[in-house]
This record gives sequence, C-alpha cells and structure tokens, in this order.
Amino acid sequence: MTQFDQLVESRKRWIAEVLQPWCRTAPRTDLRRAELEWTDIAGKVDPQATLWTWAWSRFPDLVSEGISGIEEAWPVRVTLKNGQSCTGYPDSRQSEQGQLVLIGDDPSAVNSTLGPYSIDEIAQVVRQRP
Repeated sequence: MTQFDQLVESRKRWIAEVLQPWCRTAPRTDLRRAELEWTDIAGKVDPQATLWTWAWSRFPDLVSEGISGIEEAWPVRVTLKNGQSCTGYPDSRQSEQGQLVLIGDDPSAVNSTLGPYSIDEIAQVVRQRP
C-alpha cells in the first residue's frame, strides 16, 4: 500500500469513526457553526448532503440510504421532548440548519405547515404508513 492509499484510508476512517458520529449527536448550535467551516472540516462536499444528512440520521426514519437530506416520501410522527407530537410529510426544502418542517397530512387545513422543530427538541421520529 502506498502512502497516498494510507492517507485516503485514514481520511475515510476519520469521517466514518469521528465526523459522522459527531454529527449524529452534536447540538444544533455546534452543527450550524460546523456548517460555516464545512469545506475546511470535511472537504469539498455539500453540507446538506453530508453534515445535515448525518445529523438527521440520529432519527433513522427521516433518512434513506443513498438519498442525501431528509426523506420526503413517507409521513412521520414527530414527538418532541416536551411530549407534543404531530404527523406530516417532511419538507426537505424548508427544513434548513437543523430545523425540521412538516407538511401536515390534512389537505383541508388552511396552513398545513408544521414547525419548524429544532433537532435539539425532537425526541423521536417514527415513519407512518401513507
């Protein structure tokens, strides 16, 4: 193995063993600070596709393998740490910087947008049947 191969392997290991786990547990304020320096930290990668996808992966029902960002195809039930809960489809476009926005599943509602809910205040996300 060449030194370059070792360097590449070391970098991949650091991303998998340090950076991704940190994103899954870091508070929103730290995630937002990291986003500002993301190209220096993670390289030339899109923060939406990496930092925020990894951060949201602390709730596995919000992400899907091979899709960057929040999965929008399934409704989810979001339970906050204060006990409040709501159900809707995640809106990846409106969910920015660690704030989750749902589109309510009641089409007759005047304003069906729910949230934003901070990643820090969410206790659980469970995928529902459409």
